[in-house]
Amino acid sequence: MNDRINGRKTGSALTALAICAMYLIFGGATAAAQDEYQDDLAAPPPLKTLSKDERSQLEKAGGPRVRTDLALKLMNVRLGNAETLSSRKAFDEAFVELGAFHALMDDALDYLGAHEEMNRRVLTNFKRFEIGIRKFNPRLELIRREFPLTHEYYVRSLLEHLRDARTRATEPLFGDTVLRDNSDM
Repeated sequence: MNDRINGRKTGSALTALAICAMYLIFGGATAAAQDEYQDDLAAPPPLKTLSKDERSQLEKAGGPRVRTDLALKLMNVRLGNAETLSSRKAFDEAFVELGAFHALMDDALDYLGAHEEMNRRVLTNFKRFEIGIRKFNPRLELIRREFPLTHEYYVRSLLEHLRDARTRATEPLFGDTVLRDNSDM
């Protein structure tokens, strides 16, 4: 009699375990699928391109500090244009401005990251850039709230990219070791 009861307990425990495993496997897949870009009515993401004028201004910039300040200023202008256009319900034009904002952010990070030697000037500009892009997060969030659902997905992904950019900007500030690397030791 005890064997039959233990067998039933084992069988029902295995069944419960199998149900939990299936829920974990397919529940996670469902949540991930909801975050993906699957809506047929959603607007395609804008092109991440810089205008010729912006590109030439950035190339003429003197050094890392001037270029970082200029990139932040141009990003502020693009985001301001997107705010104005979204308040006028011109969502497609605002999308173009957000694509340029995205391109400026990537260009600034790529420029600072391209320096082979991470000296104090470059690290200071990483810090300056990270502090400068902090103020864009609440503004993008307000834009996201005004956008219709067809345009909201890209703005949400741009917010995630902004968080990643802040992380990328702060990573060089922290070394892998506690001690200084001295070549003469």
